[in-house]
Amino acid sequence: MAHPKRRQSKQRTRKRRTHDKAEMPTLTICGNCGAWHVYHTVCNECGYYRGKLAIEKETV
Repeated sequence: MAHPKRRQSKQRTRKRRTHDKAEMPTLTICGNCGAWHVYHTVCNECGYYRGKLAIEKETV
């Protein structure tokens, strides 16, 4: 099995991985309030995640 002779520098590794960072985050519609939010995160509008209350939001 291949084994590296020298350690790859952080700069070289990060150069190789730059294409992974350029994508836009995936958005989805909240099932509770219908607002757009980032996938796999708590909704900023209502505080729900996967149908359950995750964060208590104050009503102004």
